[in-house]
Amino acid sequence: MEEQIRFYEAKLAYEMDSADLVEILKGKDSVVVIDTRQGEAYHTEHIPGSISFPHRTMDAISTQNLDRNCVYVTYCDGIGCNASTKGALKLARLGFRVKELIGGLDWWKRDGYTTDGTHSTKEGEDRRCAC
Repeated sequence: MEEQIRFYEAKLAYEMDSADLVEILKGKDSVVVIDTRQGEAYHTEHIPGSISFPHRTMDAISTQNLDRNCVYVTYCDGIGCNASTKGALKLARLGFRVKELIGGLDWWKRDGYTTDGTHSTKEGEDRRCAC
């Protein structure tokens, strides 16, 4: 039973859902949301306030100006894409505090949150998570 508890505690320590991210962004915590996909995908559609930082470009040099006091939340397209996992792993290996957004951009939109970009969704309603 203890092993199972540790598993779920670790899962919650390193992952979050859209509702969690919205709540954290409303707070005073230093959080930076990173779109780990290629720049063209970010330009097309992304979470408002996020920055484009493709996982393929993350290394010690490209991250040297990142604030080590922040928590970084990585995301990608969602299920079937692991760019957010690759980005989170790279940032963690470089000594940054990082979490991964479960479901990525797909679940962000399914939860009714708006997006920015050339194909933005503005008609979504910010909703509360039912969990």
